[in-house]
Amino acid sequence: MSSMRLAFSSDGLRPLSSLAVDERAVVADVHAHQAGRAERLLALGVTPGAAVTMLQTLPGVVFLCDQTELAVERSVADAILVRREER
Repeated sequence: MSSMRLAFSSDGLRPLSSLAVDERAVVADVHAHQAGRAERLLALGVTPGAAVTMLQTLPGVVFLCDQTELAVERSVADAILVRREER
């Protein structure tokens, strides 16, 4: 699935990589296609319901997940589906 299609999903889900700096969201799902990637993300606390805040988008994706700062490749951030946090 392309990030562009997910960014405008009717159910409000979009890839983590589409967030702007300082934007907040909640993890809805992790769709990792490489073996073990989803398990590693889950072990780091990137689980459904976890609050995330985008810290940096270039050159890599850096985000705060609950109280842990994580830096991941864009392809990994594309696999993390989030729902924008309502203010």
